[in-house]
Amino acid sequence: MPGVGQFPALQCIQFMKTSKRSLIFLVNLMLVALLYGLVTLNKAIFRPMFQADSFPDILTGIFPNFIAALLISLAFICPVLIRRPPHGSLIAYASAVAVFAVLATEEFKPMWGASTYFDPYDIAASAAGSLASVLVYELIKTSENP
Repeated sequence: MPGVGQFPALQCIQFMKTSKRSLIFLVNLMLVALLYGLVTLNKAIFRPMFQADSFPDILTGIFPNFIAALLISLAFICPVLIRRPPHGSLIAYASAVAVFAVLATEEFKPMWGASTYFDPYDIAASAAGSLASVLVYELIKTSENP
């Protein structure tokens, strides 16, 4: 029985599967690193810098929720954009809603210690981040299919 190495078409298909997995892994790794870096930057530099001003203090307070909702949702949307499964939009939208639901639940009942007290602005920021991820998905999808 011939192996994959004897058929160039099968090698190409195997490479495409592997390269898609690698691409998804690399993009998600970059999203996690970006999330960690931005939240750390916000906590170490921006939050102390704008602590005295009311509005900037609110913005630096909600930034982690916004960026977490955006980047975690994009981590689920990335495979949809790369693999293009049937009902990809449904998967993208459902993942954004699920991320929002988890982050909103974290505000009401802290599970991981990310939230220390209830803040309605954090819930609004999580909703805005999830919505932004859906908008990014739609912009990318639309730009690829003019």
